[in-house]
Amino acid sequence: MYITPRRSRIRNVSLSMVNSTITLIILLIAPLGLATVIVNTLLVAIATYTTGSLIDRITLYLNQENPSTLPFKPTQATQIRRH
Repeated sequence: MYITPRRSRIRNVSLSMVNSTITLIILLIAPLGLATVIVNTLLVAIATYTTGSLIDRITLYLNQENPSTLPFKPTQATQIRRH
């Protein structure tokens, strides 16, 4: 599976936004100060984005193949049809 850097970034940003929204809702219910809620929400967003990016890099590293063994050039990957 090949995922472009742009798609990876969009996925990580959307994942961090969803996690931040859930965290914001949970923290607004709790009796905490507004500054604490905002800081915690931002920290969850940053941690989620960083973790997603790190996992993408690890997955890319583990899925590396020798380009000479591929039946096509990596630049031609978009031209291959899946049945």
